[in-house]
Amino acid sequence: MSKAHAVAQHLPYLRRYARALTGSQASGDAYVAATLEALVKDPDLLESSYPPRVTLFQLFSTIWNSLAVNETIEPATNPVAPERHLSQITAKPRQAFLLISVEGFPEEHAARILDVDIPALRRLLDESSRQLAAQIATEVLIIEDEALIALDLEALLENLGHRVVGVARTRSEAATIARNKRPGLILADIQLADGSSGLDAVNDLLNMFEVPVIFITAYPERFLTGERPEPAFLVSKPYQPATVSALVSQALFFERNAVQRKRRAS
Repeated sequence: MSKAHAVAQHLPYLRRYARALTGSQASGDAYVAATLEALVKDPDLLESSYPPRVTLFQLFSTIWNSLAVNETIEPATNPVAPERHLSQITAKPRQAFLLISVEGFPEEHAARILDVDIPALRRLLDESSRQLAAQIATEVLIIEDEALIALDLEALLENLGHRVVGVARTRSEAATIARNKRPGLILADIQLADGSSGLDAVNDLLNMFEVPVIFITAYPERFLTGERPEPAFLVSKPYQPATVSALVSQALFFERNAVQRKRRAS
């Protein structure tokens, strides 16, 4: 297999990781572009006894962690406000959590990517769990046409402390529920029962109000091509509960911090 092909087959998943880590399509893709530029300059960076996917993520991690701003913790404006916990989720624990829970790396490979040993990785995972558990509970809208999956997601979210305000099977149902409930988070399948699109349903809602969104699909690579506006948070079907939990925490973390920045600017 050529080096170019080895990179190409893992690129959609690196982009998913980068966006989950940074909280935005633009920022995540910028770091991925920097990673690819480094590979173009020195293709030998892929030469490793580890699989190409591990080496690619390791190079990305090296670039990401080389910038001191990515380790910066924003001070809370109100020391007793619940948002202060979200602003304290530090970069290394967040990376460890995403590498294990979202990208499914074994501990050995995640430790290699972050350039730590396995005991240190486990300490990062413990720290991420502690920090992410401090998130603020919110109301959630599920857009999903498969009843069993919807029930599973509802139970998972409620176990995390959130409240599901409705389950929509179609684009029109989603709009009706959202107008009445104004959820703080949306989980959306991309293909819905009546042939409508979860992407279109979410775009309808985003025209009404701002809300973080996590998309669920069996074909994530189809939505990470760089050819259209793309989701920042994407879950693959069949999903692992830990993956959903991790991205829920990430989505809320970035949404709450965005609110804090707007408040400070006003």
